[in-house]
Amino acid sequence: MAHSRRDFVQQLALGSMGVAGLGHTIPADLFPAQAGPWDTSWAARIKGKHKACFDCTEPESGYGVWRANAWFGQYMDVLKVSASDLSPVIILRHNAIVLTLQHAFIKKYALGKKFGVTHPLTGAAIEQNPALLDEKDGIPAPFNNGALPKQIARGVIALACNLALQDVVDVVAAADKVNDAEARKRSLAAMLPGVILQPSGVFAAVRAQEAGCAYVKAS
Repeated sequence: MAHSRRDFVQQLALGSMGVAGLGHTIPADLFPAQAGPWDTSWAARIKGKHKACFDCTEPESGYGVWRANAWFGQYMDVLKVSASDLSPVIILRHNAIVLTLQHAFIKKYALGKKFGVTHPLTGAAIEQNPALLDEKDGIPAPFNNGALPKQIARGVIALACNLALQDVVDVVAAADKVNDAEARKRSLAAMLPGVILQPSGVFAAVRAQEAGCAYVKAS
């Protein structure tokens, strides 16, 4: 059974106390059960001369996702490099996990309110995913190309934090009165196609840097 992030923090604290007080390695069973096996093959796709991972921890109206797109365009414009020279990775963790989800799912469970989602132009609270908005929603050029599905379609790697997803699972389980496994199944089904779930956002950020990415705190 998956554990809540609160349980994770409590268990990690216990593990840290053990290390400090006893000098022992943290027992593996202090960490929450994971949903692996995990797809880490994305790291092999980071082949461009210029590599960057954009760490998004808050929704911030989708600006963290847009910043990855801005970097992509600016490098092509200023450095005169081709798209194949660029390898951006977008990491969606903590409250930014909401940016991995479909509009209808966010609205159904009032996740916009839970995670503090606002419209990128008006600043108004919304029950939508701002990272999905584009020209049909009134988003001006060149930002409409920054919508997450459009970035994924052109090869940008988008990674999601499994620990943060548990916050969504908890909401679904409570609202639908289902067990954790079923709530997780429904949450995963609402995730945007192409987003790759990782054990944690920290795991994803470190792995991306090991693969050569410069780190950017994007939101």
